[in-house]
Amino acid sequence: MRVRARGVTDSRGSCRGPRNSLMRMKPQYLFVVVVAGMVALYFIARSLLSLGAPAHAHAQAKPIVGPPSVQAKMIPETERPYDVVVRGRTQATRSVVVRSETAGVVAQAPVLQGTYVKEGQVLCRLAVDARQAALDQAHAAERAYELAVQQNEELAKKGFRSPTQVLQGQAALDAAHASVRQAEIALAQMNIKAPFAGVFDHRDAEVGTYLSPGQPCGTVIEVNPLLVVGDVPETQAAKMRVGATATARLVSGQTLTGRIRYVSRDADPQTRTYHLEMTLPNPKLDVRSGLSAEMHIGAGSGPAHLVPVSALVLDSAGRQGVRYVGADGRVAFAPVDVIEETHDGVWVTGLSGVVQLITVGQSYVADGQKVRVALAP
Repeated sequence: MRVRARGVTDSRGSCRGPRNSLMRMKPQYLFVVVVAGMVALYFIARSLLSLGAPAHAHAQAKPIVGPPSVQAKMIPETERPYDVVVRGRTQATRSVVVRSETAGVVAQAPVLQGTYVKEGQVLCRLAVDARQAALDQAHAAERAYELAVQQNEELAKKGFRSPTQVLQGQAALDAAHASVRQAEIALAQMNIKAPFAGVFDHRDAEVGTYLSPGQPCGTVIEVNPLLVVGDVPETQAAKMRVGATATARLVSGQTLTGRIRYVSRDADPQTRTYHLEMTLPNPKLDVRSGLSAEMHIGAGSGPAHLVPVSALVLDSAGRQGVRYVGADGRVAFAPVDVIEETHDGVWVTGLSGVVQLITVGQSYVADGQKVRVALAP
């Protein structure tokens, strides 16, 4: 039996296998196969190399982080007198709008606004009209009743007048006296006068103005002594004493000394502050009402620290204070009270001894955090 050999026999009788087929492949197909193989090898190699890459890359992307750096300054403790500072304004001791008590037309305005007036000085004079005639008539009636009473008394002695008639005549005379007094008051009300010595600060009625009862002639203010008023926070109210010496620094640059005359006992329900009044002598009337002022009220002495204004921060509870570095190198917060403001900083209480105060970076660190400190010169 003849067995046919595997393969394909060409016309010459030779066998043609797979290798021969690959060798006989066209060159362009062979190039495509080679390129595809190289691309496949590239992606296989890349995937194998990327297995160990993430841990190494992550290690490079995560730098070593140390404690944050801050700048600090050593602040010594200093014995200093305590001054409670209260901001306020100057105010007239008294201010009264002088009003007309009767109706009439302003006939004279003898005082210019802004001038000093004495108590009882006429500010506005109304036209008298018929009021003088009414007073003259009342005086005439008074004299007539006086004569009638005298005549009744003489006739009563002779028995020609009864006691009742005498009493009736006396009552009529009393009524005449009252009419005279009423006419005098009505005439006096034509002169609108200053209730106290002070400055006629503002005129409301000029000559020719008709005033009804209750309408203003002008305003009189008392500015000697002058008041400085302000509000004391509840934390400082206990240090205020009526009669204590105080100093007022005005926005005009003047510095005056006076005394505390009043501290309220009841706090304002909205601001929780206490109203305070200080008196200042003002004999020349050169200090005006309404000026901004800063009262410095002595409250003893004690330890204090001078810190930069920029070092003040607020904690999570809203308290004002400073951050410092403790002996363990960690940040700590201390609430403080400002007792005085100067050009070099603010004097505060609430710290003890020498403090390593954080002056730069205090807003970016937290309490208890470890920090690296660079001391400022």
